[in-house]
Amino acid sequence: ATLYAALVVSCAFIPPFLISRLKLKFTIAFCMLGYSAYMAAQFYPTYYTMIPGAILLGLGAAPMWSAKCTYLTEVGGVYAQLTNQNKEVIVTRMFGVFFLFFQSSQVWGNLISSAVLSVDSVEIDPSDPILETCGINYCPDASGNDSANATDNGVSQQKLYTLSTIYLVCALLSTVIVLVLVDPLSRFCDYETKPDATASKSGGQLLMATFRHLTHPYQILIIPLTIWSGVEQAFIQGDFTNAFISCGLGVQWIGYVMICYGVCDALCSVCFSPLVKLVGRIPIFLLGCVANVIIIVLFFMWRPNPTDIYIYFIAAGVWGVADAVWQTQINAFYGVIFPGKAEAAFSNYRMWESVGFILTFVTNSMICIDAKLYIVIGFLFLGMVGYLTIEVLERFNVLPRGADGQLLKLID
Repeated sequence: ATLYAALVVSCAFIPPFLISRLKLKFTIAFCMLGYSAYMAAQFYPTYYTMIPGAILLGLGAAPMWSAKCTYLTEVGGVYAQLTNQNKEVIVTRMFGVFFLFFQSSQVWGNLISSAVLSVDSVEIDPSDPILETCGINYCPDASGNDSANATDNGVSQQKLYTLSTIYLVCALLSTVIVLVLVDPLSRFCDYETKPDATASKSGGQLLMATFRHLTHPYQILIIPLTIWSGVEQAFIQGDFTNAFISCGLGVQWIGYVMICYGVCDALCSVCFSPLVKLVGRIPIFLLGCVANVIIIVLFFMWRPNPTDIYIYFIAAGVWGVADAVWQTQINAFYGVIFPGKAEAAFSNYRMWESVGFILTFVTNSMICIDAKLYIVIGFLFLGMVGYLTIEVLERFNVLPRGADGQLLKLID
């Protein structure tokens, strides 16, 4: 929660300021060092190391992701112009390819964690009465008297050090790869050299510019779906792994089950781009919505047990398909509906997505899974209503536009 709270603050202050000075490539590389700091904190995990590490990561994540989204959007626009193709389709494809590799990290990361944690692990007995407190019946308990005990799988310090070392090396190596192999955007277009509003504004003006973007009618409508993106990721990463996998199968199974999630997520991330070209955005968004609703209904009905191991993988896989929709399509949607406002738009995207993460992680120790599921499906419903409203407004050109064809803000 601290990490995403810092990310929200960062979204409001840092991205335009840092990007205007370091440019996109070096912003990405510099901010990735925050991930290395967070990995290093795992070697001595206390409040005095984890909280500062989380703050550093949160502060760096916002400009890093904003720079990444801006880079892909601008490169996609240049490529579309050179190849005489539709920009919307190309930008969606760019995000699809990115998220193919991004989500594949779930495979490698979880494979590493499961390989390490499976050593000398103990399997859960299918007749163990503790299983009655898993799944929909799982409730956090600060005193440790009920469901909380089900996920108390001891992990040795040696295993934790091994995992931390592997992840830290990967984080540092990724920074080097970006510095050495990624081309600066100036090689493809003049985005970083042309006169730009963010380059000439003071810190206070940059902050105002970020918040003024909230006066855009589409930004207001897309906020619930953006929050949902954070909620669904936090739920599958936190609540599902804790209340269903760790409680019902054992902590050593988390990585293996989440590999299925990562594979489906990665493959669908790249597959949805050509599908959008064939059928349009709306059917793809509806597919993600239906997939999430099906699994949420399953969570209400299913009682986790080691004998139902295939259900864990099916649930994770279908959720991965849905997440691929949200990660690729919402990112691309921002790039399409906010042309020329990439930095402010994607800064808002990360800020509101982080709000979803914060809401979910903060309530992990307060709300039982049955109540949490109602909250999750509520955000999904509100998000889809906002998204479909934008599609209707675009289809019928309802809102007033200026002489340049851009939508007029609510406050000008």
